[in-house]
Amino acid sequence: MNHDVIVLGAGLAGLSAGRDLAAGGADVLVVEARDRVGGRVEQQQLPDGRLVQLGGEVVGRAHTAYLDLVAELGLTLTASYVAEPGAIARATPEGLSAGDPPHWFGPGDSAGHERVTAEFVTLAKTVDPDDPWSHPDASALDRLSVGGWLRAQGAGPGVVRLWEIGQLGLAGGSNERTSLLSALRKQAAVPSEGHYDYQDWEGLRVAEGSATVALRMAAELGPRVRLGAPVASVSVTAREGGCAVRLGNGETLTADAVVSALPVGPLRRVAVSGVSDERLASLHAQRQALAAKFVVGYDRPFWQDTGFSGLSECEGVLGSTWPQSQDVLSALVPPERYGVLMGVPEHLRQGELLAEIGAMFGLEAHWPDAAYLRLWGTDRWTQGYVTQWAPGDVLAVGPLHGTHEPPFYVCGSDQWVAGYMEGAVRTGRAAAGEALRRG
Repeated sequence: MNHDVIVLGAGLAGLSAGRDLAAGGADVLVVEARDRVGGRVEQQQLPDGRLVQLGGEVVGRAHTAYLDLVAELGLTLTASYVAEPGAIARATPEGLSAGDPPHWFGPGDSAGHERVTAEFVTLAKTVDPDDPWSHPDASALDRLSVGGWLRAQGAGPGVVRLWEIGQLGLAGGSNERTSLLSALRKQAAVPSEGHYDYQDWEGLRVAEGSATVALRMAAELGPRVRLGAPVASVSVTAREGGCAVRLGNGETLTADAVVSALPVGPLRRVAVSGVSDERLASLHAQRQALAAKFVVGYDRPFWQDTGFSGLSECEGVLGSTWPQSQDVLSALVPPERYGVLMGVPEHLRQGELLAEIGAMFGLEAHWPDAAYLRLWGTDRWTQGYVTQWAPGDVLAVGPLHGTHEPPFYVCGSDQWVAGYMEGAVRTGRAAAGEALRRG
């Protein structure tokens, strides 16, 4: 049977695209390699009925495509961890501090931090997030790392360390391996007076669970979603029924158009023909941060006993923690420490991660109700977390980034300024709109 459109991947991007295509009257089929929908959003239920989110959780005020979709699905937005009482913890080998300034700051560091932050915010205003390639200094800004720029602005080691611990807390890769142009572009996409304002980027969550967004879209699509169907190859021809998608079991499906919602890592394993070398080169030049997520449920928020909110930035194997809900902690392992985690014998990993949480918040950390570890970096169907832009990558990917070559359309969190759930929904809906417009 020939379809109007085949969507590759049933994460947020693929489901958003499929939902809008079906609403627009298209005969759409969404194929997914896993035995579940959602991609990097996933949830589990604790024995007492609490839902815990094992993937993407939070969004911010500027994530308008995601917020609109949540409203359409009849779900509820509520404040995220930013509303929790208490101070942020910063944990390093030599100490632990609550709130600002961090314990390693010396004389002049607070003023230096304020100065370089203001300079960064000002410079970001010169970058068009939709077209950073048009910046007159694009090449120079892309070649320079964020760490290199900080030192060039006279930031001292204490300030550089604060920016680095914050960056690794987001699990996007070290500032020493992050393009300044990419960081400015991200700031320009969600402008604020600070550098990565938590309220602006992460101040909201779906009360019913972020994975419920994917589950409700999948329920609407019903039999249009096919699970357990990994894609082996795609052949694209601009004629009716000319696109062929071969699945891992050898079955071939045909359609008038194809929407790829696969992460860039898994997409590299798919043989794609009929798409220009330039477009494929742009897609294949993208890289993702290899990261892991650790989620731990407790019977009470014991970290508040000592004045902490549960939010932390760390220099252990963990890069950060935050309260997913009142008594559930989430944590990220950044790329620079992923290899360390993988080197730990599997049966010891949970204990070592709990020990890091315990060193910050107390011995109760060692006895959770439940714990989950998701190794996105080595998961066959994700191969990473958010897009990682190394110096030179913005120009290497080029202005074809996020564009389409009908009847081959591209979407996914990788195709936005930064990863995150907003990128998946925004680009998924945009790809569907473009495909419908072209008939």
